[in-house]
Amino acid sequence: MPLSSAEAFAPATVANLGIGFDILGLAVDGLGDWVRAERRAEPGVVIEAITGDDGRLPRDAARNTAGIAAAAVLQAIGATEGVALTIRKGLPLASGLGSSAASAVAAAVAVNAAFGEPLPREALLAPSLEGEAAVSGYHADNVAPCLFGGITLSFGLRADQIIRLTPPPRLLLALVTPHVEVPTAHARSVLPPNVALKVMIAQTAGVARLMHALAQGDVAAMAAAMESDTVIEPARAHLMPLLYEAREAAKQAGALGLVISGAGPTLCAVCDTHEAAEHTANRLHALYQLAGYGCSAHVSRVLEQGAHVHL
Repeated sequence: MPLSSAEAFAPATVANLGIGFDILGLAVDGLGDWVRAERRAEPGVVIEAITGDDGRLPRDAARNTAGIAAAAVLQAIGATEGVALTIRKGLPLASGLGSSAASAVAAAVAVNAAFGEPLPREALLAPSLEGEAAVSGYHADNVAPCLFGGITLSFGLRADQIIRLTPPPRLLLALVTPHVEVPTAHARSVLPPNVALKVMIAQTAGVARLMHALAQGDVAAMAAAMESDTVIEPARAHLMPLLYEAREAAKQAGALGLVISGAGPTLCAVCDTHEAAEHTANRLHALYQLAGYGCSAHVSRVLEQGAHVHL
């Protein structure tokens, strides 16, 4: 039944999982964005308000990830009415937590819900990708886990090219976000245009190791495979303050591995106990504070549900 309005929550995501550039990602429990869509007689999309962005995101719907995704859903359902969006940012911008994807996905889910959910969940992938592409191009490593939940492998841009993988039951994440920004466009600009054949072989072997670790539910093997990236991390390491010091500190605190989350600067430490994850988050928070960086730290699990209507 169509509603006059609907609000949706979309989770933060950790893209790449270290070794799987642009193809792997997971949804993070407890962090994300909210978008409320209210139906209006006038066609098109307007953004009524945005909070949590310090006034930095465009209010022009045609230049906003949520506005673009909302317009794509309206077009897909053939709506003659429009929507007014209210966006509540729970994720920092340019943080490596899939902020732009979360806004796009939340908008797509909210608009679809406001019109009675005429589109199945799979059909919301394309509108969400349209919104995300305005910031970081067409790849589903953030949008897919945000929309579908869990850990996803994306080998294309269609829903039938997204594979959901089973997270190990003992997997916990310690996430630390130093208060510096790494825009996705800049992080992509520093990547090498070509890699040697031997490097490519090692990289694909690392992805295969990660798939095997996930199939076995082996968190330690998963962490080791995630850390085996020899292409993306070396190119981006200089953009991440204290990356290697953070990795050493995380392992001293009980983490099994640490990688860059998406384009960074958020770092994701892989743990297999809540105690280790708490110790790691506290240790990394202290490391950045001592170095003069503001930061936030969270302990979380993989969110299996993905984006959903917020009641």
